[in-house]
Amino acid sequence: MNRYICIHGHFYQPPRESAWLEAVETQDSAAPFHDWNERITAECYASNASARILDDQGRIAQIVNNYARISFNIGPTLLSWMEHAAPTVYQKVLDADRESQERFGGHGSAMAQAYHHSILPLANSRDKKTEIRWGVADFRQRFGRDPEGMWLPEAAVDLETLELLAAEGLKFAVLAPYQARCIRKLGTQEWTDAHDGQIDTTRVYLQKLPSGQSIALYFYDGTVSRAVAFERLLHRGEDLVDRLIGAFSESKTPQLVHIATDGETYGHHHRFGEMALAYALQHIETHSLARLTNYAEFLALQPPEYEVQIAEQTSWSCFHGVERWRSDCGCNSSSQVGWNQAWRAPLRSALEWLRDETATAFAQVAAQVFHDPWAARDEYIRVVIDRSNDSIEGFLARHTVAGKKVDRVLALRLMELQRYSLMMFTSCGWFFSEISGIETVQVLQYAGRVIQLAQQLFGVDFEPTLLLHLAKAPSNLVEQHNGALIYERQVRPVVIDMVHVAAHYALTSLFDGQAGRNALYCYRVEQRDQRLLVSGRTRLVLGKLIVTSQITGEQLSLTYGALHLGAQTLLGGVRPNGDDARFDTLVRAGIAAFQRADLADVIHLLSEYYGRLEYSLRSVFRDQQRTILAALMVGTLAEVEEAYHDLYTQHVSLMRFLADVGVPLPAEFQVAAVFTLSAALRRAVEVDEPHAEVIAALIEEARQAGVQFTTSEAALAMRRTLDRLAFTFAEAPTDQRRLQRFAHAAAVSRTLPFDVNIWAAQNVYYDVHAQTMPEMQSRAQRGDSRARRWIEQFQLLGEQLRFRVGS
Repeated sequence: MNRYICIHGHFYQPPRESAWLEAVETQDSAAPFHDWNERITAECYASNASARILDDQGRIAQIVNNYARISFNIGPTLLSWMEHAAPTVYQKVLDADRESQERFGGHGSAMAQAYHHSILPLANSRDKKTEIRWGVADFRQRFGRDPEGMWLPEAAVDLETLELLAAEGLKFAVLAPYQARCIRKLGTQEWTDAHDGQIDTTRVYLQKLPSGQSIALYFYDGTVSRAVAFERLLHRGEDLVDRLIGAFSESKTPQLVHIATDGETYGHHHRFGEMALAYALQHIETHSLARLTNYAEFLALQPPEYEVQIAEQTSWSCFHGVERWRSDCGCNSSSQVGWNQAWRAPLRSALEWLRDETATAFAQVAAQVFHDPWAARDEYIRVVIDRSNDSIEGFLARHTVAGKKVDRVLALRLMELQRYSLMMFTSCGWFFSEISGIETVQVLQYAGRVIQLAQQLFGVDFEPTLLLHLAKAPSNLVEQHNGALIYERQVRPVVIDMVHVAAHYALTSLFDGQAGRNALYCYRVEQRDQRLLVSGRTRLVLGKLIVTSQITGEQLSLTYGALHLGAQTLLGGVRPNGDDARFDTLVRAGIAAFQRADLADVIHLLSEYYGRLEYSLRSVFRDQQRTILAALMVGTLAEVEEAYHDLYTQHVSLMRFLADVGVPLPAEFQVAAVFTLSAALRRAVEVDEPHAEVIAALIEEARQAGVQFTTSEAALAMRRTLDRLAFTFAEAPTDQRRLQRFAHAAAVSRTLPFDVNIWAAQNVYYDVHAQTMPEMQSRAQRGDSRARRWIEQFQLLGEQLRFRVGS
């Protein structure tokens, strides 16, 4: 077979972690999910790991891992998040690469990516090298093999970048068709013009490099790729098959039809796109329309016969080369009339200035710590991946100046300064339309962290000059003014230090005591002493603790005191190195004042010891702030719910009459009925054995009252119940009782007047079917009546979960 097909997905999200907490905090715009990483994982990354193939009646016939049959890269920073936040999906990605090696002649489908998704042609040589080396090292650590190819962020390319790829042993990269300048057959002299996409994309090409090295390059089919990304080609899997097969010519020579798009196209940008992809891949294979492959296998099977020269300083998402990331070129993500991106050049200039100024200071100080500071930076990725003590000690032993006592905190701060200097240039900061967008604010956060580390390391404050640069970056929004104001409003307030960490700990201790808790984001907290007093809604906490950064190893001892006066009123103070007799006196006097309910004296004592009590609920990190507010609102919401319930029960007969005669319910009645019935339905589905009759009665009551449920909370509650029972069943799948409870909940979910997400439950069913059904069928054939009953019940469950059963 001379027809090959390769589909490449570039899976990536802008990093969203706080520059100080090393974690993603709540993002309300991603609701009902915690953050955008979580939301897109549900819509895309997880769904491609367990993609459904349906029969002609819309029932699930098969669940497949798309990653195993396509070519893909997943951004290292996204994989790092996924490893901890979505470990099941992460493992399926790793499994897919191993499966693809078996499928594609020993060549895995995963490709590496330059680490921080910066535009490499715009980076200096040193940063290019580090980004590539970090991408290779991260890949090797996760996938357990050397990468054969590397995805260049935004497919942005120049010859120096390709030289560095080749120097690291990488064999190929993937570009857009209009990134080729000219081609010729190997061994010939005459070049053929290939600009504007005039290149045969079904071949692999060889780019010879000035150093004498070379690298293979693929140029994807731009027409079909655009149709997949923007023209609803994923609406039907059959359409995708037709376009892919239609891209072959009548030539008898080997051809590779290959496309490349953002991986999020399959499920996030186009709902159910992962299902169209799964169908297309299966259809192509089962009907022998072409041979599926990946880039590494095709390169081994069909070495380049043609040579190419690239168009330097080009990318796949900017028609002006790489200007989208340094100038107002016209490429943007918005159709807002009158907007421009004049802020891009000043922003890049500002961050390049900060990088270069801190690099000069870094080189001077780091030379006293590391025998080769830049080589140390290149290998620091091993610490970023594994921050265990052994990993850090090994890194320091290899790179610090021999014979000198190592200042561990100094060494790690120097490396973190460089890590954040690289992160400042994440491409997403320039890609969109407005400088005040979350992606650009994120890179400004990284600049804020660079400034903080530089102040600690060199005693120099770079912030005033940076602000002068940022003031030249105009916002399109009058109220945002420019980059300097955006930095002051959105970056400076979120900068934290060890004292802020202690303040957060103190304030949250008012509610949970932090008993036995020692991990707080990227910090470790050792509680040395704590006194928590409660009187009604008033609480006082006093204590001592040691805060240690798990990133740099810096450590600080502090005392804290915090007071909750009821509602949202919290007051707190923190004092570094406060382990003294005065604190013991404060504890005794504070406890005595609290016990006699003299809150004015408690506040006076705290203020006298800590100075101004500057910490409040606003000082609590976002996720815990939401948790505290939710707890504080419990009583209030209960009162509201009771009031609505009373209003509804008193007037329900009138509501039914109005509905019966076709008179619209007054808004007050409508709100009371919706609130009361929705709350009752939510409670009814939260239990392990939802009562079908009660739920049916509530649905009928809502119909008679002429109201519609608010579905989001009840649907989420039903999903959680179903997922809980599914996972419990998976722990002991032959347990008849667990199977019955799972099946009962699945049946109830089908009766609700709204859709319930049963995706996770379906995955459990499919896995159990593969792992347990053969054993149960064998037992049933041997006359085991319990096994026969299990099979019957399990098949009924499959029908409830919309599987094709018994065929």
